[in-house]
Amino acid sequence: MRKKLYLLAIPTLLIASVAVSCSKEKPLTSESNEIATTKDGNQFILDTLNSRVEWKGYKILKSESTSHFGTIKFESGDVTVKEGKLESGKFVADMNSLTSVDLKDDADQLGKLNGHLKSGDFFEVEKFPTASYEITKIAPSAEGDYNTVLEGNLTIKGITKPVSFKANVSVKEGMVSIATEPKDVNRDEFGVKFQTPAANGVIKNEVTLQINVKALEKK
Repeated sequence: MRKKLYLLAIPTLLIASVAVSCSKEKPLTSESNEIATTKDGNQFILDTLNSRVEWKGYKILKSESTSHFGTIKFESGDVTVKEGKLESGKFVADMNSLTSVDLKDDADQLGKLNGHLKSGDFFEVEKFPTASYEITKIAPSAEGDYNTVLEGNLTIKGITKPVSFKANVSVKEGMVSIATEPKDVNRDEFGVKFQTPAANGVIKNEVTLQINVKALEKK
């Protein structure tokens, strides 16, 4: 009887193994062995006045003349530093602060665009007032213009996806500075879909994001 039960269990285990190996890429969590960061070290608090997300969206022909660009402020965040190196970090953006910079001199058009982006057509800010990025792995980089590669979880509209950024990271004199590369993110993956089908053929799916962060050592 035991031998029969053992043989019956083998196909079940094989099916489970295949299901796991074929699963889609999931956000990294604190339970995952892939996590390389910890909360050990000195804590630095985000300087919200000097930190921001810079964004740029495009019409279907991606060019400077067919784009809008702007900023989003952070409402909170912190990083930890261990032995002079960035160890971890999480940043929470205030989606109500989203604004277009290119229309700053046209109050009427600025109000229309900001209201449109915050509405149910795009970010649904009333329902999802914050977005966040949590660093899950940090690796030095000796190639190109950036000294660090950050891996982490980006959450927009309650949807979390793993996103990596190349970044310049500086730790000195009680301050941490992080400036990422401009990174194209597919808005569809986060449920940011303009509800008018015709408009979806005019607006690019990619939104370019760049994170600029300064954090001060907690006293």
